[in-house]
This record gives sequence, C-alpha cells and structure tokens, in this order.
Amino acid sequence: MKTRVRTAAVLLALVRVCAAATYSLSVTADRKDAIYRKGETVTFTLALTCDGRPADGAEVAWVLNKDGVPPETTGTATLAGGRACVTGSLDEPGFLHCRASFTDPAKSNHVERGAAAVDPLEIRPGLPPPDDFDAFWAAKKKALAAVPAGAELTPVPWNDAKIECFDAQVKCLGEPVSGYLARPAGAAPKSLPAILLVHGAGVRSAVLVSAAGWAAKGLLAMDINAHGLPNGKPEPFYKDLADGEYKDYRTRGRESTETIHFVGMFLRLVRAIDFLAAQPAWDGRTMIVHGSSQGGYQSIVAAGLDPRVTFYAGGVPAGCDHCGYRAGRINGWPKFIATGETPPESVVQAVRYVDAANFATRAKCPGILTVGFIDTTCPPSSVYAAYNALAGRKAIYNDIPCGHRMSPESATALRVAIEAHLAEAKAGRP
Repeated sequence: MKTRVRTAAVLLALVRVCAAATYSLSVTADRKDAIYRKGETVTFTLALTCDGRPADGAEVAWVLNKDGVPPETTGTATLAGGRACVTGSLDEPGFLHCRASFTDPAKSNHVERGAAAVDPLEIRPGLPPPDDFDAFWAAKKKALAAVPAGAELTPVPWNDAKIECFDAQVKCLGEPVSGYLARPAGAAPKSLPAILLVHGAGVRSAVLVSAAGWAAKGLLAMDINAHGLPNGKPEPFYKDLADGEYKDYRTRGRESTETIHFVGMFLRLVRAIDFLAAQPAWDGRTMIVHGSSQGGYQSIVAAGLDPRVTFYAGGVPAGCDHCGYRAGRINGWPKFIATGETPPESVVQAVRYVDAANFATRAKCPGILTVGFIDTTCPPSSVYAAYNALAGRKAIYNDIPCGHRMSPESATALRVAIEAHLAEAKAGRP
C-alpha cells in the first residue's frame, strides 16, 4: 500500500511540474524575407522549448497548405534538439502556409504558424472589374451629390485648449456620416492638410482621441464610425446593435448591390471627403485616408472612388479579392463567398462592385499597405491581389511573423509613410 501511495504522489508531482512548464513553439521560413520563386523549396523550421530549453523528442504535428486552401499535406515531426524541418513548394504565385501544433503533458495545445510568399508580385485578382464598374459608381455618386451636404457640428470638450473638437453629423444617402472633427484652434484658411480616419470591423462610436491626436500634429482630422451611428453612447447601445440590426452586416444582402451594406459605407467615404474639402481650413492639396482591416479596405476604396484622395495608408486590409476562389485561392474578409462554397452567380456578380482589388485599379494616388504573412482573417494572398492591382506609386510592408493585427512595426511603417507624404505635399512635390 505504501508503494502505491508513493507512486501516486510521484505521478501527481510530475503532472504538477508539466502543468507549470512553459512551452514556446515557433515556425520560421529559412529565408529572412520569406520570399521565394515558383517551384523553389521552402524549408520551415519547427522549434519547441520547455522552460527555455530545447524540447528534445517532442512530437509536433504540422499542416502545409496554400494560404488556407488545398492542396494540403500533413505530418508529424519528432524534434531533435528541439527542432525539425518541414519542406514544401508552390508551382504558382501565392503563399505557402505552415501550421504547427503541440500538445503538452498537461494536455494544453500550442499552435503557431509560419508562411512564405511565392512570387507574390505575380498574384492577380480572381476576376477583373465588371465592365460597368465605373458607370455603377458614377451613378451612385451622382445620387449622393443630389443630397445637400448639410452638417451639424456640436462642440465636444477636449483636454487641450489648442485643439477644437466637434461631433459632426453630415447628411448622406441613407445613414449620415457620423464622426468627430478636430482641428488646431484658430487655424488660418487653407492652412491644414486633412486626414480621414476609418474603422475596422464592428459596431462602435467614432474615436475622439484619434481625431484629436492628428489635429495636435497640425492636421484637419476626422474619425468616422463605419455605420453612421450616433457617437459617444454607452457601450450597451453599440452591443445591442451589433447583436441585432447590424449582426452579420458584413455578408448581409450579398445577392445584390442594392442590399450589400458596404455600398452605403463607401458613399459615406465620399461624403466625408466632401465635408473635409468644404472646411475653410483645408489646404486644398492634401487628403489622406487611413485605417486598418475594414479601415484598410475603406482606405483603398476611397483612393479608387474619389480623386481628391492624395494618399492612403491601409493596414492589413480587408475586402480584397472577393472572387479569389475563381483562381483557386482563399477570399479575403468579409468572406462573401465561403471557402468551398459554390455561390449563386448573383452573389459572384454583386460582390465584384465592392472588391478593394477593383477599386485599386482606379487608385492613381500614392499609398502604402501592410500585410501579415500569417493573417487568416485577411489572408496575404488576397492583400497582394489588391496591391498588385494598384495603379499609382505604392509600397507594402511585409509583416512576416504577424497575423491579423497591427504590430508596432506595421503601425510605424504607416505613420512614417503618412509623415513623408505630408512633407512632400508641404514642399510642393507630388
């Protein structure tokens, strides 16, 4: 009996040690820039440590695929010195994605991803713009222009007397443009460059601190919420809308351009630019649009839809390559067409009018995008499809270890690019 008790105690102690252990799993490509040519072998290193020491003999499961879609291969690697290698390749432009997983002795699952770009500059959208793409949006803008751009400005307190802030409600087709306007107090006429700040997915108020922060840098700044909702309400107000009227807004009405939610959202971009351009303090030269995810989507759209935009800065943009599946690739968020779905032709045709890749072909101004190589929400192949379609001077920041978020490095790349554009505009350079 004593032996059994001692054995049980030892096992319990081992479980406690395993539960307390800290495991770290990583997946990295063998090239620092993680960029390859078609047919080249990509080697991913799977590395696992336990409390900082190599987890020798551990078994790690892995999956290789084409940015989330077939072809797919799977396997299990036994680590030697805490490391193992997995190889693969693509014979077409795209992203090779490696997912590794390890279950520790305490039954906790650890998952990490790595990815490699294969001739990413050769990725093209799944379908081209519709023949009447320009005519469709010209008609929408004409209808918008028939609505007087009346604005109601309500002063909003701010903690710096050098900055003036307002809640701005601007008439539009359907829901109004709803945001916060901020500007340096006493700004002279035609003295300020303008920036429009646009939101990622979700249902929320405009953000006063964002507009005020750019105003403190000497800009005429406006932060708008994505849906034309009242600003500054208690959180339950927005949660109720997110769970109710705006639930699944991202794919709702996908069968027709008359019911897709994003058509109204994009017209609010034009009306917001109307409003900023009408402000006496605007310098008449510089109009920047900036956001990430759904905000990155809107940044590309604004550049392609309105020639007054002089620069766009879009982080991990959504809305790219809705018909990527037609080229055997994954579609970008909002996933109008789900992976593996055979959609009705009405859906295929309707979503082409709200595809960032199609607006990109009309964007003549300079701009910058960022892309996360392991982003599963806005996959890198979809972002590159839009990036390659951009018609103007452009740059892209490859955030190799990043998923769907703005890392400090990505955020810095966008900020530096915006500041460079402001400096060029101030110097009178295009």
